[in-house]
This record gives sequence, structure tokens and C-alpha cells, in this order.
Amino acid sequence: MPVFAIPFPVIDPVALQLGPLSIKWYGLAYVAGLLGGWWYARRLAATEQLWGGRARPSPDSLDDFLLFAALGVVIGGRLGFVLFYNLPEYLANPLEIFAVWKGGMSFHGGLVGAAAGLWVFAIRRGYPPLSALDLGAAVAPIGLFLGRIANFVNGELWGRPAPDLPWGIVFPHGGPVPRHPSQLYEAFSEGLLLLVLLMIVVKMGGLRRLGLVAGLFGMGYGIARTTCEFFREPDPQLGFLFGTSWLTMGMLLSVPLFLAGLFLVLRRKGPARA
Repeated sequence: MPVFAIPFPVIDPVALQLGPLSIKWYGLAYVAGLLGGWWYARRLAATEQLWGGRARPSPDSLDDFLLFAALGVVIGGRLGFVLFYNLPEYLANPLEIFAVWKGGMSFHGGLVGAAAGLWVFAIRRGYPPLSALDLGAAVAPIGLFLGRIANFVNGELWGRPAPDLPWGIVFPHGGPVPRHPSQLYEAFSEGLLLLVLLMIVVKMGGLRRLGLVAGLFGMGYGIARTTCEFFREPDPQLGFLFGTSWLTMGMLLSVPLFLAGLFLVLRRKGPARA
């Protein structure tokens, strides 16, 4: 083993085994992220002074808010992975599309699915859709943080080789070379850091302007994900795109997300009254 190498901690991906039923840390991360986001969203929705009179989802409606968001994440995340990360494989074996227990989710697809779900939720409830998107964006980094931690526990989506890095980790399925723990980089930047920054924006009155928090989330995630992609090993079935030695699918999909976020931030639409 190289001098600079940290063995991967022995962590069982299965959190709990109940007979034939396996409960994995990754699934628990999804559940905890959704429930944590639901709890935080209730607190935000119930705090009138944060909204400045804007119409927004009521705390009592957030059970449906959670349901629409969860369905959007699962459906969009799976379809995004199928379309952007392994389409030839799924075209050859279309029934595998439904085998979600085998893994394969795309964050960008999950984000689009969640946004669509929250848009439908808002229309059905009579709220401005951007209010629902702002609320969802404010809490989304909770799930991102937990999801990336679960990626690390699973020993998947590891980073590029870093043989001289003092904190390089030898992952169980990543060969003998120490690698960047890119999952932890993403947990910090896309999750914890983005959550704190959006908390500050919310405290400063960000929820009073339609689309601002959602836009800043899109821009922040796009920047964080693109930066982390320079340390993350590209998906083996795709590799680097267009003959480059640096461009990945994660970077490419982050561009429209950043631009959509920039558009929302620059709309300059002031507070909307109920």
C-alpha cells in the first residue's frame, strides 16, 4: 500500500437485516433526507416574517408536499439515470428500468422530477409554484448531504486516483490506488455548505422574492457539483465526454441547472402578496 493511504473503514452497507429483508444505509439516507426536509420546511412555512406576506404552502399541507417531492425524486432520478448514464443498456433490457433496487439514480433527474412534483402540488393547492420551489430548494441540501454520506458508506462513486494525497482512501472496489474521497467533498459542498448559505439567505429575507432561493440553489449546486467532478472518477460506461480528458456528464448536466438558477436570480421580481 502506498505511504499516503487510508484504508476504507469497514462499514456494512446493510444497516439492518430482518430475515430476507435488508435495510441499507442508502435507503435510510433517502428517508432521513425527506423527513428532515419535511421538518425544516414546516418550520420555514410557519414563520410568517420570513415570507413578507407571500403566499406559500401552509405547514398542514406539507404532508402532500413531501409526497409529491418524494415521487418526483424517485421517478425523475431513475429516468435521469436511464436517459443520461446508461441508455443503451436499458434499451437492450427495458425491464431493468424498473429494477430500482439494483441502484442507479441521477441527482439531476431527481431534481427535475422533484421540481415537477412540487409545481403540480402548488397548482393543485393554489400556491405560486415558485413559492413551493423556493421552499423545496431551501431544504434540499439536507438530502444531498445524507445521500453523499451514504455513497461513501457504500464505497461507491469514489474519486480519481490521488497517490500522494495524505487523506487518500483505498476503496474496496476502486483498486489498490488511494483516491479522493469525492463523496465527502460533495457532502460538504453540495450539502452542508449550500444548506448554511441558503439558511443565511432565508434569514436575510430571501423567501420574500419569488424564485430567489430556488435560483441560488441551482447556481450553488451547479458550481459545487462541477468543482467536485474534477476530483470524482467519471462513470465507467461513459468516461470523459467528447474526447476530452476532463468533461463529465455531471458537469454537462450542471450547466442548464446553473443557467436556470441564474435566470431566476436575475428576474428581479419583488415580494408577491397573497
